[in-house]
Amino acid sequence: MEQKSNITLIGMPGAGKSTVGVVLAKVLGCRFIDSDLEIQEAYGELLHNLIRIYGNEKFLEMENQVNAAVSPQRAVIATGGSAVYGKEAMEHLREISAVVYLKLSYESLKQRLGDLKERGVVMKPGQTLWDILEERQPLYEKYAHLTIDADGLGIREIVGKIADAVRADTV
Repeated sequence: MEQKSNITLIGMPGAGKSTVGVVLAKVLGCRFIDSDLEIQEAYGELLHNLIRIYGNEKFLEMENQVNAAVSPQRAVIATGGSAVYGKEAMEHLREISAVVYLKLSYESLKQRLGDLKERGVVMKPGQTLWDILEERQPLYEKYAHLTIDADGLGIREIVGKIADAVRADTV
């Protein structure tokens, strides 16, 4: 595969995309973009407020629009957990970047996450963390060029695995 100048991190809320992204950008000497912050900046509201005000479907459209428009050079992009619902955005991100799925087990996610609504997580009424994971995992796997099993790994280990793959041109 041709080497991409960007890396996009995907995965469930709490998988460490933003934290890993900041460190990875420093290690690789490139920019860091948090697409959740880009959405908040574009619409002038916190994520959970956008979801509350506009509802899940409209929020997903907004997220898709913002992610489909991002076009940096030499950047690490951390997406929101629901970015994989945006087909146009994910196809765009796959074209401009190496997409890396930070995969965590249900047990690890449950341990890391607090109140899902406060985090700005798109969820249907009555939907549980398990339901969300079951629904999204096939999408994460579909769009990823590389999957990192992050269970039991620290930030530096995850960053090391991604950086090694980038340097070896295996993503």
